[in-house]
Amino acid sequence: MEWPFLYPGLSPSVWAITAVFAIVIYAFLDGSRRDSNGNRIPKGPCGLPILGSFPFLTKYPELTLDYWARRYGSLYSVWLGNQLFVIVSDPKVAKDLMVTHGNVFSSRKQSYIKSQTVFAGRGITTTPYNDRWRKHRRIANTWLNQRAVDSYSPNLDRESKSLLKALLDEGQAGSAPINPQPHVGRCILNGMTTISFGFRFNSIDHTFVRRALRINREYMNCTASMSNLVDFISILQVLPSSMHRRGKRLHSELIETYGGLLHEIDQRMQQGADVPNCLAKTIVEVREKEGLDSLDMAMLASAFMIGGVETTAAIMQWFCALIPAYPEIQAEAQAELDRVVGRDRLPTIEDQKNLPYCRAIIKEVERLYNPLWLGTPHSTSQDFVYRGHYIPKDTVVVLNTWTMHHDPARHCSPDEFKPERYINDALTSAESANIADPMQRDHWIFGVGRRICPGMLVAERELWLNISRMLWAFNMHEIPEEPIDLTKYDGLSGRSPAPFRIRLTPRDENVARVLEGVEL
Repeated sequence: MEWPFLYPGLSPSVWAITAVFAIVIYAFLDGSRRDSNGNRIPKGPCGLPILGSFPFLTKYPELTLDYWARRYGSLYSVWLGNQLFVIVSDPKVAKDLMVTHGNVFSSRKQSYIKSQTVFAGRGITTTPYNDRWRKHRRIANTWLNQRAVDSYSPNLDRESKSLLKALLDEGQAGSAPINPQPHVGRCILNGMTTISFGFRFNSIDHTFVRRALRINREYMNCTASMSNLVDFISILQVLPSSMHRRGKRLHSELIETYGGLLHEIDQRMQQGADVPNCLAKTIVEVREKEGLDSLDMAMLASAFMIGGVETTAAIMQWFCALIPAYPEIQAEAQAELDRVVGRDRLPTIEDQKNLPYCRAIIKEVERLYNPLWLGTPHSTSQDFVYRGHYIPKDTVVVLNTWTMHHDPARHCSPDEFKPERYINDALTSAESANIADPMQRDHWIFGVGRRICPGMLVAERELWLNISRMLWAFNMHEIPEEPIDLTKYDGLSGRSPAPFRIRLTPRDENVARVLEGVEL
């Protein structure tokens, strides 16, 4: 009864034939799956000849990976083409490998599409653990550390107010249905363009906004860890393919879009024009000292923009799609907001410590609807043996965050939306990532170890400002004729809800008054 779910489209006879071939291949390769001391790679599904387990991961792959975790344990292996993956589904194992032994498990596999084609060997998220990665990370951190985030928090505050104003106007004070997704996208994009290039946009219809959000979505759809066979079958990398064309086109668009903005800022600086402090200005100023060429610069800015927009926007979109179905949770959060903040002003960063239920809602959305159902892949820089399991050099190691977030041993009734599970968790996600007991970490959406998301502090601040203020301003309602299906999503890697509409009714006349004068 399990086979149709795991192996859609295969008849029993085809399955039988391929299973025989798989067993033969498995036996043939068995000698390469153990080290000189006889330690074997972790157990896992056998897969098909040549393709490995790829055909079983084409639809709702997180459910298949969860099934395998329950069958093979918290550390198991799968083959995709010629690439060995080790899947980590337990917080303790994740910490042991990626924190305690971070010197071994902090590299990146140079995947053909994402690393070699789209980013051309550059980019913070795709570069192996080497001097280039350290250089890019060091430059990015000058704009992502706590002091930097505090310095441009007024910009994030402005974008949050602009989002509320746009939702109020387009929703006609609750009388018209609205899709909040493009407005959320513009809000987060504006935050990153201000930090990166020193400018923003006042409309979701601006050409740059549409283009940047489209580029981000295309990136997420063609660079997922398990999205295409070109990465895992060498012969496909020398043959023409639609995936290769998409990767090359995306690379060109990144250079044209973000490399072009860097060039403009470089020209303005050479002409003595006043350029606001931003990441691009920093990149231009340090390029000689750091030995950056034009491609380095363009890819560093591109990685910053993609990483800083897509995940944060997706979490907010999941909140907007999810919360209308829970009026009682909205009411409890609003009562807390009214008690602490009142109705004459918006909640601020300073209020966060006094609003535990609002904080719990954000953490629960992140857990239940993590856009990155599979963490960004790590790679081993040398052979390693863990509890008798042999993990060869260049193995791709990924966090199965879906299973970790749905583990009933950690989260009672894990499929239910229950913010109260976090009501006593006063830590930020950045603080939670550093606690000694990994079983007590709030969630794993920002990754782990040396490759943890460098933009985590920015994302947390944006999520707090926007979600707490939406709860303060609006009652969020489903449209009875347009039910929201939370099982449908867009994206293979960074997932967001399928397009939907809701009603946003201002809670009282104070909403319009507080937002009076706010510019889009």
